[in-house]
Amino acid sequence: MLSAERRKRSTVASTNAFLGALRKLRIAIDRDPNELVIFRLARTHRLTVYDAAYLELAMREALPLATLDRALVAAAQAERVPLVQ
Repeated sequence: MLSAERRKRSTVASTNAFLGALRKLRIAIDRDPNELVIFRLARTHRLTVYDAAYLELAMREALPLATLDRALVAAAQAERVPLVQ
């Protein structure tokens, strides 16, 4: 968000609004990632480990994935993970 502000793609007000909305979400910390699956996904779909971790979590928890990243969308589709529309 700060990077977007610095590049004049966002404003302080929109960052503050986003952070306020984020505080309202029920966020849980996942402590059970399967690193072998994460690395397999990263290798197979040429993803960053960071993106592969999101995909692994969506797969493990049977949740839809929200992303605008083209490579991650393609990987989710290949793995039959539903996407947030």
